Amino acid sequence: QVQLVESGGGLVQPGGSLRLSCTASGSKFSINVMGWYRQAPGKERELVATITSLRSTNYADSVKGRFTISRDNAKNTVYLQMNSLKSEDTAVYYCNADVMSGLRRLGDYWGQGTQVTVSS
Repeated sequence: QVQLVESGGGLVQPGGSLRLSCTASGSKFSINVMGWYRQAPGKERELVATITSLRSTNYADSVKGRFTISRDNAKNTVYLQMNSLKSEDTAVYYCNADVMSGLRRLGDYWGQGTQVTVSS
């Protein structure tokens, strides 16, 4: 089994910054794509950003230029640096990992979510 644990959420004023972290733990696994998704109240979960094991990145248009995704493969950790935060960024942020065991895909794993609230 693989577990994802997120940290770094909280309350921040508009224009402020937060850094989210997500670490995967378990045995005998590797991770292809890692990503962040978010879900605001009354809305569907949406993609924020993804990063491959070769560090190719993809961002939602709404966060381009403000958010940066990165990862440390040795630590099985993905980060999301969020700058110039807006009230519309308020949501629960979920970490996602596409997990492999050798050449066998184990599937998508999700973290428990961390709340980000942008408010004055």
